[in-house]
Amino acid sequence: MNKFWKGLAISGLALSVVSAGSFVQAKGEQPEQNAANGKSRNLIVLIGDGMGPAQISAARYYQQYEHGTKSLNLDPYYVGQATTYADRGEDGGTVVSGIVTDSASAGTAFATGHKTYNAGISVSNEDVSKPFASIIEAAERGGKSTGLVTTARITHATPAVYASHVRNRDNENAIASQYLDSGVDVLLGGGESFFVTKGEKGKRSDKNLLPEFKAKGYQVVKTAQELKALPAKEGKVLGLFGSSHVAYVPDRTDETPSLADMTSKALEILSADKNGFAIMIEGGRIDHAGHANDLPTLVQEALDFDAAFKVALDFAKKDGNTSVVVTADHETGGLSLSRDNIYEVNIDLWDKQKHSSEYLVTALNEAKTIADVKKIVAENTWITDLTDEEAKLILDGDGSSYKREGGYNAVISKRLLIGWSGHGHSAVDVGVWAYGPIADKVKGQIDNTQIAFAGAEVLGVDLQKATAELQSKYVYPKFKINRENEVLYPAKALTEALGGTYNESGNTATLSGKGGKTITVDLKAGSAKTAEASNKLTVDVDNGTLYLPLAAFNELTGKSLKWDSLSERIALQ
Repeated sequence: MNKFWKGLAISGLALSVVSAGSFVQAKGEQPEQNAANGKSRNLIVLIGDGMGPAQISAARYYQQYEHGTKSLNLDPYYVGQATTYADRGEDGGTVVSGIVTDSASAGTAFATGHKTYNAGISVSNEDVSKPFASIIEAAERGGKSTGLVTTARITHATPAVYASHVRNRDNENAIASQYLDSGVDVLLGGGESFFVTKGEKGKRSDKNLLPEFKAKGYQVVKTAQELKALPAKEGKVLGLFGSSHVAYVPDRTDETPSLADMTSKALEILSADKNGFAIMIEGGRIDHAGHANDLPTLVQEALDFDAAFKVALDFAKKDGNTSVVVTADHETGGLSLSRDNIYEVNIDLWDKQKHSSEYLVTALNEAKTIADVKKIVAENTWITDLTDEEAKLILDGDGSSYKREGGYNAVISKRLLIGWSGHGHSAVDVGVWAYGPIADKVKGQIDNTQIAFAGAEVLGVDLQKATAELQSKYVYPKFKINRENEVLYPAKALTEALGGTYNESGNTATLSGKGGKTITVDLKAGSAKTAEASNKLTVDVDNGTLYLPLAAFNELTGKSLKWDSLSERIALQ
């Protein structure tokens, strides 16, 4: 046995001893008052996006080999594992089981306690969806300060589920706008492009949101230096550290804060509120490195997340009235820490890549020859003996949407002796770690929805009441837009969602509202009759489903319902 593996064997023995008693030890550190009542003034939720069991193992092995560290900061606080499945739904018109989740549906589960379909952001799985309140929104309504921190875009799925509601996660302009009215005090991450206009190199066609955030008292910061300079006092902050996602660890400059930096400042600000706080902190780019199959970068992102956990844990221990819970939304990439029937992994090469594969995309795409590829690889890695076959694989791409980046990572992965099942998510269970009163409520084998219920219980906030308030304000219907640019809604689903009834008999559909008003639709003729007007409503029958404009439902309910085209929802009040 060589020196390294002998060391690992000893470390493994030590880890097994630590793991056996770690939960008892962690519980023993809790303040007596919290142990007695099972409550915490503050809640910190950390999400390692895409962080499955193999990702954790890879980060730990790297630490053991590279730094002689026996365990991750997370390890002593492991309490169990969580399922990750979503509801049945559609993917490109195909019905899928939901067993393999995406970040939106998984996030909805652990933020709100409800399952939904892939792509849904804290809304129900219906033709006319209803919003579900998150633990952050419930805490906000309970008078606590709140925060969202991520290395992804702040408008990306995981942070979005905590403070916004849309039918599709890709509607990031709406998510940014909803943050403005969310009341969340600290927002730190990437994604500036969804706050500024196309003329300012952004994504918005309506307006720049930053002046409105400033008008509501938010300090807007864009560099690590500006973040560090913020005073440690109660206030509102919007930190946008990049047009898209925050740069990967190996690609960061001094102007880019680490996740630990963002966590530390967020906790400083939120802890100034004597009523307590709730915060979600996401290592969002573990997932992205997994999608790309870039293991060296993935390990650095996982360690960045582990360092942020230590900041949160140290705060909780010092504060004495804080619960911390950690999990992942899913595993990404189907990572395997060996390949090709070889009982080895080349860990000594895991830190020999200078930059992420994302950093190389432009250069790889511009490469014309095998010689060009060899030069790019030699400049970024330890590989000076790249074969013509390997270089051609990179030039040809790996056959996925990652193209040459995928080919590059396929070559690197084979050299590292690690494998991937693909570029997508997998359905494996994910780990759960916890400290404080919440630990007893999430241990063992749990469903990811339990993270939300346990958080609400320890904070003493009411998820159901917060959800009821939201559902009295909005519904999120499926819709279509006709050639005249008129928005039409599924008549049966929306009528019933608004408390009315819908009946079809032959070629006639009858819609009845709560107040006794009715609309009769001749499905064959495509005309509608109401108590007040005739043949003035657009009627559209599409694949057997009747669609009507909002005017029909205003007449049916006697209300002035309003369509929010940005958030794609109907305001009920």
